[in-house]
Amino acid sequence: MSASIVQCTCPDADSASRIARALVEARLAACVQAVGGVSSTYRWNETITVSTEVLLLIKTRRERLDAVRDCVLALHPYELPEIVAVDIASGHPPYLDWIARETAAPA
Repeated sequence: MSASIVQCTCPDADSASRIARALVEARLAACVQAVGGVSSTYRWNETITVSTEVLLLIKTRRERLDAVRDCVLALHPYELPEIVAVDIASGHPPYLDWIARETAAPA
C-alpha cells in the first residue's frame, strides 16, 4: 500500500468540515486535518487575489486518489478547486498501516 497526502484549499471552515467528514465517512481518508488562516495569493480571471482559506491535508492511499478527487469535486464550492497529491516516501510504519486499514475499500 502506498500512502498519499492530498492538499486542498477551501474558502471557509464550513466547506472544509463538510468535505473532511464526507471523506472520512466514505473511508476515502483516514484523517483530514484542517489548517485555518492560510493566506493564498493567486491570479483568477485576470485579477490577482489574496484570500484567507482553510487548507485540508487528506491522508489516504494512492489507490483511492481518483475517488478522493471525485468526492472533493462533488462537494467543493470552487469552480476549480486545488487537489494536489504527494506520495508519502516514508513514515512511521504503524501510522501508515492505520491509513491502510482506515481507507480499505469496503468488501
